[in-house]
Amino acid sequence: MLKGKNAIITGTNRGIGKALLEEFAANGANIWAHSRKETSEFNKLTQDLSVKYGVKITPVYFDLTDYNEMKNAVMRISKEKQHIDCLVNNAGIMDGALFSMTSQDMVRKEFEVNFFSVFFLTQYVTKFMLRQQSGSIVNISSYIALKGIEGKSAYSASKAALIAMTKTISNELGSKGIRANCIAPGIVNTDLLKDVSEAEIAKAKNSSALKRMAQPVEIAKVAAYLASDNSSFITGQTISVDGGM
Repeated sequence: MLKGKNAIITGTNRGIGKALLEEFAANGANIWAHSRKETSEFNKLTQDLSVKYGVKITPVYFDLTDYNEMKNAVMRISKEKQHIDCLVNNAGIMDGALFSMTSQDMVRKEFEVNFFSVFFLTQYVTKFMLRQQSGSIVNISSYIALKGIEGKSAYSASKAALIAMTKTISNELGSKGIRANCIAPGIVNTDLLKDVSEAEIAKAKNSSALKRMAQPVEIAKVAAYLASDNSSFITGQTISVDGGM
């Protein structure tokens, strides 16, 4: 589906991001794979997947909250003189507290990583997409942004902002050949659940038609579709991948 395309994917060292990395590689994409810190394990992962699928995977390291680092990384990518066909904004954090107990620092942290970093990285990358008059942006939001969950007010607000941004830029950039869509996953079997109680997980499973959690690859497959030309007339949408919650 993605043969010959070049993608930037953030947060690829674990969870949904790791599944995105393999799914895009399996579909033929060359990838700039973002991680916050360099590790030998991540370097080995990218090398192994590159060999396995016969694609080019280049690790890119920067802190999402350091905009100078981010901008420099995009400039390094641009110097390779390759099209940037897709940007997948996956990296994010999830803290929790009741609304009355949510601190200013917690709200700022959630928005800094989940929204502001996405906003500015997308701004940097779309400058290059505008030159080539093509591109696909895929933002990973959350079902919590659509439904609201007790104890996740800051997280849900940051992910809802992402949906609103996606709709706006789809209108601004559509005439330039650039599409933008969101995925709103339900509960997914990743380490983001480490701070979620068994009772909350069970409740989420039972509220879905399929009565289970998603596996990360099930989110990655939808992202690959939205990045591909198979979805060429889809933009401004939020696709719920939540098992029928």
